[in-house]
Amino acid sequence: MRTLKPLAHAAIPRAIERAERYRLLNEPLEAESICLDVLATEPGHRQALITLLLALSDQFEDALSDTVVRAQEVLAQLSDEYERAYYTGLICERRAKAQLRRAGPGSGYTAFASFQEAMDWYERAEARRPAGNDDALLRWNTCARILDRRPDLVPVPEDRSEPPLE
Repeated sequence: MRTLKPLAHAAIPRAIERAERYRLLNEPLEAESICLDVLATEPGHRQALITLLLALSDQFEDALSDTVVRAQEVLAQLSDEYERAYYTGLICERRAKAQLRRAGPGSGYTAFASFQEAMDWYERAEARRPAGNDDALLRWNTCARILDRRPDLVPVPEDRSEPPLE
């Protein structure tokens, strides 16, 4: 394994800008790498953690289970209650969208549950939001509109069959 080259503290602001730019260019692996470099130099750097979490969630479609776990590990490092609730909702919402794109058996049920979970987290974030910050409301509304437009997304039906008699 190669020894990685350390990032200078003075280079962190520019590195964060580059990571955000790579995310906008749909290059989440590059953004992830930059954030890891920033965090190696300055552990707990708030913007690097958030950008890393977003870069990981950008990759949900390619490697859903691995990147969800990694995003949740990053999430645990956020200290602000609002941010933890908001970004937990975002992880759930993006997981739901990735499940829909995969379109496997039962994906509609799974996506519905993930959208509902996202909406619950957004409501928790709403209760803790800073004044003037309606981001959680906007995300909740997006999830609600997706569910309203997709009547095929429903909860798992209850099993009403009776167990066989012995």
